[in-house]
Amino acid sequence: MLAPGIVAVGLLLVPWAAPARGAEGPTVRAWLSDLVTRIDAVDRAGARPRPGRRAGTVVVHVEIAADGSLQRIEVERSSGVPDLDQRALRAVQGAVQGKAAGSVQGAGPLAPPPAALLGGAGVADLSIPVDLGR
Repeated sequence: MLAPGIVAVGLLLVPWAAPARGAEGPTVRAWLSDLVTRIDAVDRAGARPRPGRRAGTVVVHVEIAADGSLQRIEVERSSGVPDLDQRALRAVQGAVQGKAAGSVQGAGPLAPPPAALLGGAGVADLSIPVDLGR
């Protein structure tokens, strides 16, 4: 059970990023951990807990270029609540770009993804389940 304001985030490598699955060394784990931490921080900075606020899980599909820039972001699987879907998109986008509503202090752009995460197109292709608490 999540406490109010807590965001649980998991990462899944999409099938076309399969070569990276066997290369989950410390560099990859550290980069993914940084991304998860940033998503949580961005959501906390922009979210105001309030009674009746909905909770749910949104799967966000994101492509991050070798230089760390955001190439694509979209809802892969909706929570069924448009506001919650938009909240998840804002959190992931802010985490990658280093921006947040309410501004996360000292958060610059995300470091470029490790080479092990880059697919043939030169992008890290990730599906990110973002479990948003109230």
